[in-house]
Amino acid sequence: MPASTHGYSEVLLTQLRRELHKYPELSGEEVQTAIRISRFLSDQKPDRIISKLGGNGVAAVFEGKNPGKRIMLRCELDALPIEESNQFTYRSVKKGVSHVCGHDGHMAILCGVASALGIQRPERGSVVLLFQPAEENGAGAVSLLSDKRFREIWPDYIFALHNLPGYRKGTVIVRERTFTASVNSIIIKLQGVKAHAGEPMRGNNPANAVAEIIGTLRRAENRRSDQPDFALFTPVYIRLGSIAYGVSADEAELHYTLRAANEAHLRKLEAFTVDQVQKVASDCGLDITLDWTQRFIATDNDPRLTRLVTEAAQTAGLEVIEAGSPFSWGEDFGYYTKEIPGVLFGLGAGNRVASLHQPDYDFPDVLLGTGADLFREIINLSLQ
Repeated sequence: MPASTHGYSEVLLTQLRRELHKYPELSGEEVQTAIRISRFLSDQKPDRIISKLGGNGVAAVFEGKNPGKRIMLRCELDALPIEESNQFTYRSVKKGVSHVCGHDGHMAILCGVASALGIQRPERGSVVLLFQPAEENGAGAVSLLSDKRFREIWPDYIFALHNLPGYRKGTVIVRERTFTASVNSIIIKLQGVKAHAGEPMRGNNPANAVAEIIGTLRRAENRRSDQPDFALFTPVYIRLGSIAYGVSADEAELHYTLRAANEAHLRKLEAFTVDQVQKVASDCGLDITLDWTQRFIATDNDPRLTRLVTEAAQTAGLEVIEAGSPFSWGEDFGYYTKEIPGVLFGLGAGNRVASLHQPDYDFPDVLLGTGADLFREIINLSLQ
């Protein structure tokens, strides 16, 4: 099918998006996804394709007709360890793995931009389309930024979008400065003494400590993300003992994510958590081990570039909504905005779409053209 007047075929983008959806890969394992993307990009004749960037990352470089700034558009390659409940023909073929965050749609949008750039290069400057691995575990952006080949394509500006269920379809959600929360995850291991379930007093069961930690962290929450002391402690995994009815447990493990509106407040939450957990363990006579994992720093949107995204959206005929507070989810795009002026913005996915990370979520294909057109306007304004 020939490309539309926009430089891409929405039918082909939909086919690509559904193929990516059908064959998801977890963070750090996106080998076949990267190959599919590279094949598509090769057909668009970019000036350069960089493979295995920061792991499984792929970057396509489109040089303009004249010198100028370099801008980068970034999307994500990876999927989630969630069993999909959808039953359509392109549902995930991989048990326990699915694109229920919409990264398949984000990739297809950038492929639409690649199609348009393959037909018409910018008048000046250059555009880098970055397909990043391992966003979901927070490792991808760090790996890319530390890859020496990333220095060769270091941009003046960087942009990314994320679809947002709960907002009218096709609306553009912006916010200057903090767009997404600071996040860190902690693993708490408690060790007591095993005993007969009929004589628990002869051992030291960590159950009471687990209950106290859960209650303490819950009481410390402020779930209002519009307030400066926003604090969210989310239990994501808890295990106590084993299924052995004659045994009083001797060990437990709790995994939590901590979320705050900025890095400074997150440091306070981290210190509070460590202090409280150590106190509970000491009071209960338990040994304790603490580990931190999957950290995301807050995304800091450049105010001038945020206004540029707003202008681009308005030029594309899209409604713009200014978010009143940061979003409580984490995004490793914050590692880019720490080093490079940039903007992460939202693209409304509709009010009747399942929430992100729910097993029945599916990216709305109608957004593929909307996202590609919006990025083209951003390119035009950025490279003027």
